[in-house]
Amino acid sequence: MQTSFVTSSTVAITGGYVVPIDGDPIESGTVLIVDGVIRAVGAHVDLPEGAEIVDAAGSWVLPGFVEPHAHLGVHEEAEGPAGDDTNEMTNPNGAALRAIDAINIDDLGFRDALVGGVTAAVIKPGSGNPIGGQSVAIKTWGARTVDEQAFRTAVSVKSALGENPKRVYGERKQTPATRLGVAKVIREAFVAAQNYAAERARAATDGKPFARDLGLDTLVAVLDGELIWDQHTHRHDDIATAIRLAEEFGYRLVVNHGTDGARIAGVLAEKDIPVIFGPMLTSRSKVELRTRDIANLARLAEAGVRIAITTDHPVVPINFLVHQASLAVKEGLDRDLALKALTINPAQFLGLDDRVGALREGLDGDVVIWSGDPLDVFSRAQRVFINGREEYSLEFGVRERD
Repeated sequence: MQTSFVTSSTVAITGGYVVPIDGDPIESGTVLIVDGVIRAVGAHVDLPEGAEIVDAAGSWVLPGFVEPHAHLGVHEEAEGPAGDDTNEMTNPNGAALRAIDAINIDDLGFRDALVGGVTAAVIKPGSGNPIGGQSVAIKTWGARTVDEQAFRTAVSVKSALGENPKRVYGERKQTPATRLGVAKVIREAFVAAQNYAAERARAATDGKPFARDLGLDTLVAVLDGELIWDQHTHRHDDIATAIRLAEEFGYRLVVNHGTDGARIAGVLAEKDIPVIFGPMLTSRSKVELRTRDIANLARLAEAGVRIAITTDHPVVPINFLVHQASLAVKEGLDRDLALKALTINPAQFLGLDDRVGALREGLDGDVVIWSGDPLDVFSRAQRVFINGREEYSLEFGVRERD
């Protein structure tokens, strides 16, 4: 019986069925966390003196899940318009915007994340603009401010193709009102960024002052490979446009949603373009979702496409992330791949695998103890550790912030 939250800086989770994700499962294994970092994982681990022992016998031990596409804190729950800062729909090009500037870490969704075993999330602007702004990777609990909770302040740039941006601006009778117009906005923005980069380089060579532009700085970072291009796109023709634009400008593309991606799975596999798939637990609320089918995730994987899973919270509550994986397994997805799609895959797609996504020496101590196989709908997250600190337990709930 748990008597209190773990407080020690050295924690040994022992006796559980340890699933490292990037290695074979370990019966009666141990995960040792020292000063917030995993120091050892194995069947036989020497424990330092003074380590606080957490008995996980009869339980499953996994890395915390990684939600690769959410709107936690920028689209707050139970707040209505007052808490919705998802889209700055006043300019189709929002490259200068940053999700981190709108996140409220007291959003109820963060508590739900812990209940669902989600310890890290990439928070993105919405899909109302062709270019929505920068995303940020944060832990789902454990700090006083969003700046302290963030562990990668600039991950990607959110972009949207398809119905959403053309509806927003089409209703105003301004560009972009069509798919042609959406692609034009993106292409013009990148051409401007190429010109800006050349002018900036010339100014540096000549030792002349140069006026910065926040949006163009961001797009140049995309062109230089420093930021990923996160492309909201559902329909196969929009996915083809996403690929065409990425190849024209040479940036790193990750398809977000991709619910119709199975239609061109072979193309995605050949070009090695990963897909963050979902959300799955929704109705077919618009034309581009007509082919939405949970089984499409298995079809993508069978074709060789690298996959991850998203709730698009709050579209689907973030604590249902694992249930989407379970339903995908029911519809044909390999169960081991389903666990990777919740952990190491999204971490790799978004360049976060040096911190999260697996139980491995040197990674952050983000560990979840489950009552059983997390893909079993009856299993529950019993204890959640973020950076080695216990932030949630089934018995005591969410640990209050310092």
